Amino acid sequence: MNGIEKITDRIAAEAQSEIDRVLAGAKAETEKISEKYRAQADREAAEAAVKNEKVAEEWEERLVSVAQMEARKDLLAARQSQVEAAFELALKTLRDLPEDRYIAVAADLLVRAAGEGGGEAVFSPADREKIGRAAVDEANRRLNGKLTLSDQTRPLKGGFILVDGSVEVNCTFDTLVRLQKGEMAGEVAAVLFPEG
Repeated sequence: MNGIEKITDRIAAEAQSEIDRVLAGAKAETEKISEKYRAQADREAAEAAVKNEKVAEEWEERLVSVAQMEARKDLLAARQSQVEAAFELALKTLRDLPEDRYIAVAADLLVRAAGEGGGEAVFSPADREKIGRAAVDEANRRLNGKLTLSDQTRPLKGGFILVDGSVEVNCTFDTLVRLQKGEMAGEVAAVLFPEG
């Protein structure tokens, strides 16, 4: 082997060694970069999974909250319906009072409505005939004769209207129950639904 071949072989061996070293470094660098991106991808996948789980939990909480709100609305509507029914029953009970009780209730209302004044009691045609005179007479007994039974009638469903000049005091059962409903709906609900 002559000197040039030896030099060429040595240069080739050194070049091959350098190529092997650069390839090994490149391979190691490639592995390092791949590992970095694999780790980053794993982290992002884990973060996405956590984020998706949180979104799912928040969505579930919203759905539960909406369902609870709807249930509360339905319960409130049912309770209000029952309170309405209670006042309707009170109104029916007033309209269906036995005659002697109806006269007593009407006389009490006449005394309260008249106060120190007087006036004419206007009843429905049926009530005027049935209890009008007796209720006015009982109220007058307590008020010393300040009230009269009106010749007029109105299409009322229980109770009366007390007319004193241009002033009318509405003592119809519908009005009285409606006014009591405004004041007592909460109390009635508490009686009907004591648990809250």
